[in-house]
Amino acid sequence: MSEKESTRQKELTITRTFDAPIELVWRAWAEPEHFKKWWGPKGYICPDCIIDFRVEGKYHTSMMDEKGNKIWTTGIYQEIIPQRKIVYTDSFADENGNVVSSDQYGMPGVPLEMIVTVTLEEANGKTKMSMTHTGLPDDHMKGANTGWNTSFDKLAESLKK
Repeated sequence: MSEKESTRQKELTITRTFDAPIELVWRAWAEPEHFKKWWGPKGYICPDCIIDFRVEGKYHTSMMDEKGNKIWTTGIYQEIIPQRKIVYTDSFADENGNVVSSDQYGMPGVPLEMIVTVTLEEANGKTKMSMTHTGLPDDHMKGANTGWNTSFDKLAESLKK
C-alpha cells in the first residue's frame, strides 16, 4: 500500500492492490449490494445505498455508527470508463439526498462539493486501484485518510467472499 498526501492541492491519493479481478473490484463500486459490504470507515456500516451508475447518474448513501447515527452522502457521476475510471462529485447530504453543509455532521469547513477519482488497472490477475479525493481542507486530511483506508480494508475483505 502506498499513500500520497498533497495538502497544497488539498488532495488525498491512496493506492491499493487487491487480490481480485478487475471486474469484481469494479462491481464493488458500481453495484449497491457490493458497495454496501465495504462503504464507510471502521465502526460503520452502510445500511442505505442507491446508485444510478451512469454519467450524470446520482448516488445517495449512508454510513451508520454503532449508536445508529447516520452520515449521508450524495453525488453525481461525471465520468465512467468501464473497468478503468470513475469520477464523481462528493457531498454531505440529508436523508432525502439534498446537499447539506458539513456543519450538520460536526465537521465544519468541508466544501459543499468535492471530487473523487477512482482508477483501476489489471496487475497480474490482481487489481491496482488508485483513489484521489480532491477538495479536502487541510485539517480533514488525516481523518479522510483513516476513513478511506479502513473502508478499503473492508473492501479487501469483501472481495475475498
